[in-house]
Amino acid sequence: MQTGRMKGLSQRGNILSNGMFGIKSLDSSFLTSRQIEAARVAATRYMKREGQLWIKIFPDKPITKKPLEVRMGKGKGAPEYFVAVVKPGRIMFEVAGVPIEIAKEALRLAAQKLPVQTRFIIARDFEA
Repeated sequence: MQTGRMKGLSQRGNILSNGMFGIKSLDSSFLTSRQIEAARVAATRYMKREGQLWIKIFPDKPITKKPLEVRMGKGKGAPEYFVAVVKPGRIMFEVAGVPIEIAKEALRLAAQKLPVQTRFIIARDFEA
């Protein structure tokens, strides 16, 4: 499977733009649309639909796969699922409108659903 290389740090999407809190990736990986959705559901469920959550990544890279037990050749396989390419430093989720304790726990639950190591970050202009 030729999927390319993920070298270097994230060049864009590496500062908070909408919310006061966020989670930042420390690894490089492919995140499937199902993983992103599972993280979103976990965070919004804990926040009890108060505050606001932004998803800052989008799965726009198709991963193709040929059917099982098919001979070589005959072209490229059909798209199986879509992934978002995440490099170190990329902010994946942002939260605003909730206290820091709720945001920290909601983003911790979201990070458990993702295959990358993350770090909780706070905006510079946040007053506790």
